[in-house]
Amino acid sequence: MKKNKTTHFMSSILILIFVGIFLIIAGRFLYIQATAEINNVSLDEWAKEKRTASYTLDAERGKIFDKNGMTLAYDRPTFRIQAIVDESYTQDQEEPLHVKNPEETAEMLAPLLDTEQGYLLERLEKGIKKDQFQVEFGNVGKELSQQTKEKIENLNLSGITFQKEAVRFYPNGMFASNIIGFARKKDGKINGVTGIENEMDDLLSGEAGHISYQRDNFNKKLLDPNEVIKQPEDGEDVYLTIDQKVQTILEDVMTQVDKEYKPERITAVVMNPKTGEVLAMGNRPSYNPNNPNVKNWYNDVISTPFEPGSTMKIFTWASAIQEGVYNGDKWLESSSYQISDNIAPIHDWSNNWGSITFDEGFARSSNVAAAKLVWEEIGTEKYLDYLNAFDFDQKTGIDLPHEAAGNLVYNYPRDKMATGFGQASTVTPIQQMKAATAIANDGKMLKPYVISKIVNSTTGKTMEKKSPEVVGNPISEKTSEQVLDLMESVVSSEPGTGRPYKLEDYSVAGKTGTAQLYESEAGGYLTGHGNYIFSFLGMAPKDDPQLMMYVSVEKPELEGNTPGSTPVSFIFKNVMQNSLHYMNINPDKDQSKPVQSVKVPELEGMSKATVKKSLEAKGINITVIGSGDTITKASAAKGDELLPNDRIMLITDNPTMPSIIGWSTRDVLQFANLLQLDIEILGNGYVNSQSIKKGTTLKKNDYLGVELKPPKSKNNNSESNEEQTEEQTDDSSDQQ
Repeated sequence: MKKNKTTHFMSSILILIFVGIFLIIAGRFLYIQATAEINNVSLDEWAKEKRTASYTLDAERGKIFDKNGMTLAYDRPTFRIQAIVDESYTQDQEEPLHVKNPEETAEMLAPLLDTEQGYLLERLEKGIKKDQFQVEFGNVGKELSQQTKEKIENLNLSGITFQKEAVRFYPNGMFASNIIGFARKKDGKINGVTGIENEMDDLLSGEAGHISYQRDNFNKKLLDPNEVIKQPEDGEDVYLTIDQKVQTILEDVMTQVDKEYKPERITAVVMNPKTGEVLAMGNRPSYNPNNPNVKNWYNDVISTPFEPGSTMKIFTWASAIQEGVYNGDKWLESSSYQISDNIAPIHDWSNNWGSITFDEGFARSSNVAAAKLVWEEIGTEKYLDYLNAFDFDQKTGIDLPHEAAGNLVYNYPRDKMATGFGQASTVTPIQQMKAATAIANDGKMLKPYVISKIVNSTTGKTMEKKSPEVVGNPISEKTSEQVLDLMESVVSSEPGTGRPYKLEDYSVAGKTGTAQLYESEAGGYLTGHGNYIFSFLGMAPKDDPQLMMYVSVEKPELEGNTPGSTPVSFIFKNVMQNSLHYMNINPDKDQSKPVQSVKVPELEGMSKATVKKSLEAKGINITVIGSGDTITKASAAKGDELLPNDRIMLITDNPTMPSIIGWSTRDVLQFANLLQLDIEILGNGYVNSQSIKKGTTLKKNDYLGVELKPPKSKNNNSESNEEQTEEQTDDSSDQQ
């Protein structure tokens, strides 16, 4: 009986416990049903989130153009390969939608993805084992070209899909890379790292959109998907002041000098001194922004201050003239100058001049003359005022990132005098160019800039346009004229150090510089032939400068007695001579063989034979596209002016594919634009292969893939125009 009572009691307890648990669970279910929440999480929202697919719609990054509309940077579509390995995705076994045969798939994909079959097979089998829906193949499966995608699609492999994505592409490779900069993809978004890509990143990026819809387990839209779309806002287009032809000339000659003389650095910039527009800018070493695997991405023109050497004398003489204390006919004793026994003397680079005038001192690049002007004529404090008026104490404000300002070292008498001939204090090339606009532009100093305008990529409407900005007036028009006369004497007079910089048909005003290099480990300045920064700042035509250029070459390998001016003058003369002609600047010197530009006549609708005969007779390179007899389009419009050997493309009424082997990137892009082809360019250099065979009829939107390769190196046997016996006349700043 007692045992029976205990059993009933325990049963009652268990029943009460079970009833309690049931009530708790039932109550919980009722609560969830009533509130549709668990732990403050809405079940409706959770379910909606689970069955809703959301994707970011990337905005297309704005393009970067040169001043004439040539594309310098744009988003190129590429593809990422994906392999669906979930067998349940296939509804009909006769038409499988998943990877049915991993071994065969890996074997066929390996050569097209340029990787090992085993690597791909391992990825596929790992995804199947882990019950993944799909797998990717790492870096080998990313950024695939349209050509590669089509080759893979032609294999008809089940389960292989592609995701379209954009990468930033620079069709001209190393062209103006220090200005354009480059952008990289991070966390799915392309961000500017340096150059214009960084400076204008916010405007170029635009604003991403998004799309969301309800889906099933296989990510397919439901019949009623409740789709929400916010369209992306594409980035704005940026037009630069860079001129493609001037920049191309500069890039070519810098490459030649880099190959022949192997300097540590080359720096060059070309500017319109009347506006402040930078027409070309370059450095060596440089980089290809499509693959910028270099340590230094900075632009030496704006980011690397150094002791400039004697180009600084331009502003020392200008200060003395403006202050009213300059007498060019006044005599001085050259060779050496010392203001006290406690201060190291200043030396000229030659001891053979004897008594010279201050005018002659400028032409010969006398350090003694510069020191005397600062110490005895202008006065050191007044000279500092002029240095500040020329803005050597601050950045130029150019619209590029990472600009650095030089440093005016002005504490001791020796430093103050040395600043007058380009030692002690440091400046950047762009600071010198900004200051020199006052010399070329009647005393008005202009702010340099590289962005011409901002254009809405959707509407084509100009949102912002830059114009010349006068930022100072350090000297008068009369002073600028007198300084130009002195600078011309550097190039044209017998004792002038700038004779190697003469142009054939334009007068040049300029100043040479040979800056010493301070070696901290040696505790002093380097010595020895070639261990300098050789430079030249020049402008032409002298009486009304339309172009101004600065070039410096650091530590070139000079054979024998080759003067340091040789690599610098090669760059200056080639760029200035060709650019002045290209810009139709009238020569101001007699020419034995004037270069005549050719004005393009009416072409559209004209006979192919007639046009070809007429233009070839004037020295223009003709490329005829197609076998038709009538010209329908041309790469130059009526009224355009071409120089001899320029290329013009003529499209006939029956366009067919020509052989474009050996063409440059610019020619290919121009060709594709004329025929409205879908162009894809791989590599850099000149065309090595083309996807459309010669003679194939061309239609709008046809796909043209081209592979470029660098040209084979050739020895450069050209010689400069200088006589080989000419002695070096560059100036060398003395050691402290």
